[in-house]
Amino acid sequence: MKIEVLFPEFANLFGDCWNHRYLKECLPEAEFIYTSYRDEPRFVSDNVQFVYMGAMTESQQELVIEKLLPYRDRIQNMIDSGVVFLMTANAGEIFCDYIENEDGSRIDALGIVHLYAKRDMMHRFNSVQLCGFEDMELVGFKAEFSQLYGDNSGFNFADVKYGIGINKQSKLEGVRINNFFSTSMVGPFAVMNPQFVKYLMRLLGVENPVLAHEDVIMAAYEKRLADIKRMMNSKK
Repeated sequence: MKIEVLFPEFANLFGDCWNHRYLKECLPEAEFIYTSYRDEPRFVSDNVQFVYMGAMTESQQELVIEKLLPYRDRIQNMIDSGVVFLMTANAGEIFCDYIENEDGSRIDALGIVHLYAKRDMMHRFNSVQLCGFEDMELVGFKAEFSQLYGDNSGFNFADVKYGIGINKQSKLEGVRINNFFSTSMVGPFAVMNPQFVKYLMRLLGVENPVLAHEDVIMAAYEKRLADIKRMMNSKK
């Protein structure tokens, strides 16, 4: 099994690096490939089963779009064929149609996800999140200068129970297309959501997934989930 982590030297804000670090502990037999910005992505010339990318600055987003644009068709084919992708925080915006700046100027993105991002660099939006995905509850946080717009009702990742979706008017969070998952939740999303890690492991062919430090990770998840539900109930 080959897992590619894109641009870990800078796509690591908010502790997002712990997503792939924890996956490596859960999948010790997998080959983890750390592709720097200077290198050609391994997925161009080799079959990888999982691609991960995390949070970065806005200027780095533009560099990544420029870097990945020549491989846009290859990425589309991988998504169509069921390769697993996990994009956290603002990494998913790179796959959208474009990113709009405050002055109305646009940066064309990969155009795979038909949504667009809109930046507001003078106002950071922060939120605690509780979302439903299939039969599990996902917890997390948002800290974002940009939000997504458009209709993701046919391909949203999760349904929001507490917090917001792709923007303040939406209760539909993120994007799911086949096994491509994108969420604007930040931080160690995988560490915070152990059931989702097991879900990813099953997608990767692990029949009976076992998590690293499972007792501790599950206890932390249950406590965080209970805390968020108390917050939610206190506002009813």
